[in-house]
Amino acid sequence: MSLSRRQFHQMLLATSAASVLLPEVARPASDQPVFGGTLNWVFFPEPSAIIAINTSSGTGQTIGTKINEGLFTYDYDLNPKPVLATNWTISPDGLTYTFRLRANVKWHDGKPFTSDDVAFSILRLREAHPRGRATFANVVRVETPDPLTAILILSKPAPFLITALSGAESPIVPKHIYETFKPSEQPKLEQTIGTGPFILKEWVPGSHLLFIKNPNYWDAPKPYVDRLVMRIITDPSARAAALETGQVDIGANPVPLADLERLKANPQLVVDTTTYAYSGPQQQLFFNLETKVFQDRRVRLAVAHALDLKVLLDVVYLGYGSVSPSPVSVVLPKFYNPKIEAWPFDPALSERLLDEAGLTRGEGGIRLKARLTVNPFHLPAFGDFVKQALRRIGIDADLQRYDLATYLTKVYKDRNFDLVIESLSNVFDPTLGVQRAYWSKNFQLGLPFSNAAHYDNPEVDRLLEAAAVERDEAKRRDLWFRFQEIIHEEVASVDLVAPAGIIVAAKKVRNFAPGAEGLNGSFADLWIAPDA
Repeated sequence: MSLSRRQFHQMLLATSAASVLLPEVARPASDQPVFGGTLNWVFFPEPSAIIAINTSSGTGQTIGTKINEGLFTYDYDLNPKPVLATNWTISPDGLTYTFRLRANVKWHDGKPFTSDDVAFSILRLREAHPRGRATFANVVRVETPDPLTAILILSKPAPFLITALSGAESPIVPKHIYETFKPSEQPKLEQTIGTGPFILKEWVPGSHLLFIKNPNYWDAPKPYVDRLVMRIITDPSARAAALETGQVDIGANPVPLADLERLKANPQLVVDTTTYAYSGPQQQLFFNLETKVFQDRRVRLAVAHALDLKVLLDVVYLGYGSVSPSPVSVVLPKFYNPKIEAWPFDPALSERLLDEAGLTRGEGGIRLKARLTVNPFHLPAFGDFVKQALRRIGIDADLQRYDLATYLTKVYKDRNFDLVIESLSNVFDPTLGVQRAYWSKNFQLGLPFSNAAHYDNPEVDRLLEAAAVERDEAKRRDLWFRFQEIIHEEVASVDLVAPAGIIVAAKKVRNFAPGAEGLNGSFADLWIAPDA
């Protein structure tokens, strides 16, 4: 019998990582949620941002959701479930979204949550968030006829918008706090308040973040746990040891992949390799098109032919994932163009292309030197693999690794790179996850996770803008298919792999991913079994 994702997540592991309990409705009373306890949650890298109001960084998406909520959360099939909005309507022309907001919700500082906060947040996301600039581009105004009604008025349809309103993607923040600082700035610790189930009390850089239960949470008596301690452990072997010894209880992609089989055999741990619908994983190699040598398509194509994507997947990810050769991830089958195939691995062809481009081998066999920068979320082996592949065809790549904050500055503000291995998730819709990387209007110095290449193609802009407003699914898919064909043929990027998401958790941690957001949910429904 095959199980849907929803059915799978209604089943928890009981005595080992290989044994499955009956569905949740059949559990004994002793296995019902209980209150209390501390969740020790391992995280890396060091957070550069906490709230995803002006960043699509994984740190903001994962951490901030425990503090700041969205209008909705989503089930495994991406159906909206009420959070700060209790009901909603969309006009027949797709231009008016009316949200009825939850009454009697308080910010952590005791002030009431109102439609003014929603209006402010939507407009701040439209201004400052890398994906929000596209998500809310068609929002011309937000009307607030009363404290519990927010009405979004659009100039053009946005068929993806109703799925973009989670806390990870579009957090609602307190206007009275955030209007006091610039859109590009993150709140200070004392300003980091929300409506969510947890209150951030302490942040010790390099060590931990401490969250306590919100005693005035609107969905009382949730949350179930009393405290969250997010422990920052940058060494992967140390993370594995912490999980095995019980020092920490849960983490996302926390351990060296070589350790997974050992952890799967541990009766005290659960290993979840589900790809959650909200994530759309995808990893890419972008060229800095301001670097003259990479303006030559032959050079870009030579790089593409130098990379064996199947070997990359097997070596770096031990096969956990899929080769994903198009800018639209293979995990989004509704939009992925199956005609797009990886450029064949052919180093000899790479050599010929570089010769034709006038980049002949010189001293030490080197044709050119290039700065290769790597998103710190990547496994170290990823950068090493690409560096070695380029070295074989005569490109001497200076592998540059930074902490997240420095990485964002080097790539998106200073433009101090030639090639960058990125990890731009497609999320749940390519208009939000893909458009940002190729839309010429999304190039802005200092805007993180946007158009790193400084790519500019008017026909691609037209396709992206048309797909963003097309309400007919078949026509929209055709626009995305054509977009992928152009990007692939131009070698505007080399699209690589879609790694599997991996969560390792102690068996006692229950209901850690009750919806499409995975660990990017609020943890309001998470509980710790005392007798596990």
